[in-house]
Amino acid sequence: MRRDLKIEDIKPLLGNLSRSNYYQVQFGGLSPGLRGYLGSRGVDSTFISEESGLLCYSAQLPGSSLAGIESTNFTGVTETMVHRRIYTPLSLEFYCDDRYRSLKFLEHWMEYATSGNGFGNYADTNYTYRMNYPNDTGTGYKCDSTKMFKFESGTERVMEYSFIGLFPINLSSTPVSYGPNSELTRVSCEFRYDRYIAGSILSYDTVRGFGNNMGSGVTNSNGNAFDLNNLANGFGVNLNGITNTINTIGRAAGSVSDVINLFTN
Repeated sequence: MRRDLKIEDIKPLLGNLSRSNYYQVQFGGLSPGLRGYLGSRGVDSTFISEESGLLCYSAQLPGSSLAGIESTNFTGVTETMVHRRIYTPLSLEFYCDDRYRSLKFLEHWMEYATSGNGFGNYADTNYTYRMNYPNDTGTGYKCDSTKMFKFESGTERVMEYSFIGLFPINLSSTPVSYGPNSELTRVSCEFRYDRYIAGSILSYDTVRGFGNNMGSGVTNSNGNAFDLNNLANGFGVNLNGITNTINTIGRAAGSVSDVINLFTN
């Protein structure tokens, strides 16, 4: 039956809606061969594991769909049965620093996937390529520890996604142009992955009953280090002066884009 509601009834619901700008991406689980290859191209391990995710300007939480098959074995209503889960590609957009590490990170990761023949001279007229094995523990180009965290200001509740078998598949052309306004360079890339896991997979959270979004959903803020104070400190370590700026204006940012806007607007 219909329910008459007052503003007091819906205020607790509508007053606690999620904000889209509180998130963080964290790359991890790259093979030693891939890390070494990226290092030789000027992309160090610190940038990959700590700084690249902070430069992620835009992201989407992962999605999936169920593929079904129609069953007409019986007379009457046609039934649909699920036979496969399909994971949608992940699109990420990054700010590019003045050392072009975001661009190098993605460009040479894709290059590594096709360097299985070990051919060193890419400018040789006889150059050819052969794919590396995707899941080899020493030289594979897929990674199994990339994560995305969605969280809110002033709370320890975290929505965590872990990507298994992730790798870049489509690096978009990066637009550059002359003009009176110097816009920030952004790099866009599409990733594919074998599957994702929704919820924390830390053994500590699993033991406490919080793994995979079980239980209360309050995850270990110290173990994940994603409360806003730690996030602001991360900005201070990786991007000089941003923490002081955050403290001056009296607010914490959920993504690097909020802070960059302070300097560009």
